[in-house]
Amino acid sequence: MDLLLVLIVVAAVLGVVVTASRRRERQALEHRRAADLAAVVKVADEDVTRFGEELQRLHVEVLVTTLDEAMRQDYQRALDSYESAKDLLAQASEPDHVKHVTEALEDGRYAAACVLARSNGEPLPVRRPPCFFNPAHGPSTTDIEWAPPAGVPRQVPVCNADADRVSQGAEPDIRTVQEGYRRVPYWQAGPAYSPWASGYFGAYAASNLLPTFLLLTLLDPAWDGSAVEGADTDFSAENVGDPSGAEGGYADGGGYDSGGHDGGGGDFGGGDFGGGFDAGGFGF
Repeated sequence: MDLLLVLIVVAAVLGVVVTASRRRERQALEHRRAADLAAVVKVADEDVTRFGEELQRLHVEVLVTTLDEAMRQDYQRALDSYESAKDLLAQASEPDHVKHVTEALEDGRYAAACVLARSNGEPLPVRRPPCFFNPAHGPSTTDIEWAPPAGVPRQVPVCNADADRVSQGAEPDIRTVQEGYRRVPYWQAGPAYSPWASGYFGAYAASNLLPTFLLLTLLDPAWDGSAVEGADTDFSAENVGDPSGAEGGYADGGGYDSGGHDGGGGDFGGGDFGGGFDAGGFGF
C-alpha cells in the first residue's frame, strides 16, 4: 500500500513537471515566433517605405512625360503593387505572410522599370530575379562571379551598379539586417527571413532563371549548406531562355490593365532577419 502511494505521488509530481516543462516550451516558442515576426515585419516595412520613395521619384519623371496606354498600365501596376504590399504587411500575423509583401514589391519594381524604359524610348527590361545583393535594387541586369570573404566564387544575378562596384574591387551594396547587436547580410540571417527572400526570388524557382544553389540557400530553411549534386549554377544568357522575355511573357510589363492613370501620385507615406536561413549560411 505504501509503495502504491509512493508511485502515485511520483507519477503526480512527474505529471506536474512535464506539464510545466511543456508550458515553458510553448511560451518560449510563442515568444520566438513573436520576435521573428517583429523582425521580419520591420525588414519588410523598410522595403515598402523605400519603394514608396522610389515611386515618388518616378512620379516626378512621369509628370514631364506624355503617357501612352502601355506606360499608364505599367505605372498603375507599380502603384497597385505598392498599395498591395502595404495592405499585406498590415495584415501579416506570422513570418510566412511576409512572402506576399515582397512578391508585390518585386512585381512593382519590374513595372516601374518598364515605365522608365518606355519613357526613355528603350526596350523593356528582361524580367529577371532581383539583384542578389539587395533585392530593393530592382531587377538584375547581369551576372557576375562573386564570393564573400574566404568563400567559394559563385555566379549571382546583380544590378548594374553592384556589377560596377565589384568590377572595380569595391564592396557591393549588400542588404543587411539586425542580428543581436550587429548587422549581417540577409543571407546569413535566421529562418524567419526565408519567406522574405522567397517573395523576391521564389517566382524564378521553376523558370531556370535562378541557380539551384541559390534557391536552396534562400528558400529552404532546412538546407545544411552542403554542395548540391548536379546543381546548375550557370546563370548566363544562354541558360535563361529567350532574352527578349517572350517565353513566359516576362518582358511585357504592360499587360496588367488596371485602368488608366492620369499621372496622379497615390499615398507614398509609410513607415529590416538571426543565424543563417539554413543554419549554414549562404553555403559559399
